[in-house]
Amino acid sequence: MSQRRVALFIETSREYGRGLLRGIIRYEREHGPWSIYFKPGGLSDPAPEWLASWRGDGIIARVTSNAMARAIRRSRVAAIDLWTGIKGLNLPAVGVDNQALAELAASHFIERGFHHFAYYGTPPGEHYYYDMRREEYLRALEKRGYSVCDVYSEKRRARPSWELSRRHLAQWVQSLPKPVAIMTCHDDAGFQLLEACHDAHFQVPDDVAVLGVNNDEFLCNLSIPPLSSVDMGAEQIGYEAATLLDRMMKGEKNTRLWSLSAPKKIIARQSTDIASVSDRHVARAARLIREHACSGLSVEELLEQISASRTSLYRRFKLQLGRSPKQELTRIRMEKAKDLLTRTKLSVAQVAERTGYIESKYFIEVFNREVGLTPLKYRKREQISG
Repeated sequence: MSQRRVALFIETSREYGRGLLRGIIRYEREHGPWSIYFKPGGLSDPAPEWLASWRGDGIIARVTSNAMARAIRRSRVAAIDLWTGIKGLNLPAVGVDNQALAELAASHFIERGFHHFAYYGTPPGEHYYYDMRREEYLRALEKRGYSVCDVYSEKRRARPSWELSRRHLAQWVQSLPKPVAIMTCHDDAGFQLLEACHDAHFQVPDDVAVLGVNNDEFLCNLSIPPLSSVDMGAEQIGYEAATLLDRMMKGEKNTRLWSLSAPKKIIARQSTDIASVSDRHVARAARLIREHACSGLSVEELLEQISASRTSLYRRFKLQLGRSPKQELTRIRMEKAKDLLTRTKLSVAQVAERTGYIESKYFIEVFNREVGLTPLKYRKREQISG
């Protein structure tokens, strides 16, 4: 059988698109070979003219316009959409489950003690998938007992310049009760929101905590402070899309229009790295824990620095955050350990040392108890899923 000819219309200008491409290529190397038609470009690039006369077998695309959708339909080949932004497109789509994403974001903020919430996204009606994301986030908060969430989005008509838009955005944030946790529809919006907060002299994350989506590492680390973001697992989505396309090219009928997977995890950076509490003793203790937990800070040293009794601090911590100071120390260390295990090749002993544990054996016991896996098994699982 001759090689399958597959066209990829996916941007290379953003990390999410590059992640999708890595997943597709990984599948092709495992199950191909395919003859790949691909040209690096941006998200809004139109379909190429050669598509009208192309005699291929399959297409995987981020379909961002009706014109592109029409061009793909006219090609009469199996096609997968990875944009999911056009309502009624009627192409099989692979993407992230917005409900699972919203649940993850809501839990992230509530675990940090926030009681005031807001959402910053695209204008209603501009992007069907982002409208769904907003509505799922509101539902996730309401399910947890928070029925009020301020929503800001510019009108679709007469969109102002970025300078005026930033001023409007800062005015909106000024009107919100503080401290407030704001979810954004994607990292670009999160970056813009942080710029507006900086202009208006809001403290991030003390006054305003900001969470993006897509985990574009360049953009997240370029912002001040670095932007927390949801890792959507783009490589796995790309792999799943290639799997589905391969089945369709072999004649298998696709019975599901949408295939959605849960996001991978939240990459916590400084923009949400705070426990939002009204008790000043608890707030100071939480900040010290955040800053020094991985340097070996003990509960006894913490008590000395804030001049509070163990009984008083434990009671107030439980009331404000629902967990004890020791549990908060462990939580911070485990988050750091999981990040190091996933993103570095450090040994378990080195990870233990960098998260404040003198003995690696004790670190392994704690990690196993808190995460349900040994550090090495956790690393292996994340490498497979990534």
